[in-house]
Amino acid sequence: MNFSHLIWDTHCLKKNQVVRNESFGIPPRVKKIHYPIRLVRYWFMYHFLREESGKRGKPLSVCEIGVDTGQMKQFVDSTTDAPLYSRWQAVDCRIQKEVLLQNGYSEFVETDIESPDFELNETFDAMILLHVLEHLKRPEEVVRKLAPALKPGGIMIGGFPVTPNCLAARHERKIRIRARKYGHVSVFSPRRVKEMASYAGLTVEYMSGAFFMRKQGFFLENFNWWLRFNLFFGAVFRGWPGEVYWVLRKK
Repeated sequence: MNFSHLIWDTHCLKKNQVVRNESFGIPPRVKKIHYPIRLVRYWFMYHFLREESGKRGKPLSVCEIGVDTGQMKQFVDSTTDAPLYSRWQAVDCRIQKEVLLQNGYSEFVETDIESPDFELNETFDAMILLHVLEHLKRPEEVVRKLAPALKPGGIMIGGFPVTPNCLAARHERKIRIRARKYGHVSVFSPRRVKEMASYAGLTVEYMSGAFFMRKQGFFLENFNWWLRFNLFFGAVFRGWPGEVYWVLRKK
């Protein structure tokens, strides 16, 4: 079990006003909440990058797979005063260049990461796959193809919805029947995260669930203790239906 994240700063969620701008794309009810559990996905990634930059003693070269409108980099830029990265490349099947330029991105690669001939031609200290792999039919193959683009000792960080080991395969068969284009088609359990890492030649360095309960605009999300409780619960019960976040390291 991983508990180190329980001492990470959470007040940055309350203080950060950028996430409450219209361009960030979260529902109006969530914008009024002090500690939205919905934003924990960005919180985890930010702290993973912060800790890795601190270990290396320098900013990181970062590649983000699946950028949408650039919320991840917006969150990082608005949360820290220290330079966590030296470069940040955006990779997506649909690059929204004008929007991404407005949100601070400058490097773009438009490609289908599930294409048989897909590969990245550069290497990076850190690679972000945040709520991406659940949209892919063969996520293990994609992670295996991405791993060579990590520098020795580099990290792949990300997260997605999680399901208990005993229910994951059945749930995946069910959602694939009714999946829409770009919808969820893969279901992950903590065991599958470990197997995916091993298949790609990576090591699971960190993995934790994120919450016990999340409800849009829920009044308890105004209290830091409620967020802390959810993070603790997720650390203990990683397979509880919710979300799981992880760090995979290249040997």
